[in-house]
Amino acid sequence: MIVTLSAVALFGVLALLLLRGRHVGPFSALVLFLFGFFTAGTGAAGPVRAICQALAEAARHLN
Repeated sequence: MIVTLSAVALFGVLALLLLRGRHVGPFSALVLFLFGFFTAGTGAAGPVRAICQALAEAARHLN
């Protein structure tokens, strides 16, 4: 069974969990940074999405 999840929803949930747990660090900063780009839809969102898609595709091919 394949489950798809929007990047905005994924980063939104991660950002909420990190903020509620009061975790501060590089990972939380990255999650909030990506969440901002995916929700804002700025001109830089295209390259960020392409990088995330490439990483997801690479992770899918790991065995």
